[in-house]
Amino acid sequence: MISGKFAISIHILTLLAKFPDEYLSSEFIASSINLNPVLVRKEIANLKKNQIVMSKEGKNGGTKLNISPSKVTLKQIFESTFEEISLGFSKNEPNPKCPVGKEINQNLSALYTTLNDSVMKQLEATTLEEFANKF
Repeated sequence: MISGKFAISIHILTLLAKFPDEYLSSEFIASSINLNPVLVRKEIANLKKNQIVMSKEGKNGGTKLNISPSKVTLKQIFESTFEEISLGFSKNEPNPKCPVGKEINQNLSALYTTLNDSVMKQLEATTLEEFANKF
């Protein structure tokens, strides 16, 4: 299941794309997301580890993009969050004697693979710049 890290990362990166020449503070970013700055800094650390952003410490410090918004896709951002699309399975084991139960998980797995591939193709086709231009 997607926990929200992707949404937080996209929010952070969209803000940075809108202010390309400025280092934005985690407090400013957190106020936009309405989230604790500590949680924002955790996501920024992950984005920095993946070389999507850079940070500068000090009075005029903050975070800014390390890559052109036209060069990074939403798929790359999604993958940097280490999240997966998971629709899940029943917690109960299906009845293997039931014509549906004996094959439900196999068929759900195939469906989920198809859905995941479709989502990833859409994310790959959209750059951060294209997404940020919606605002």
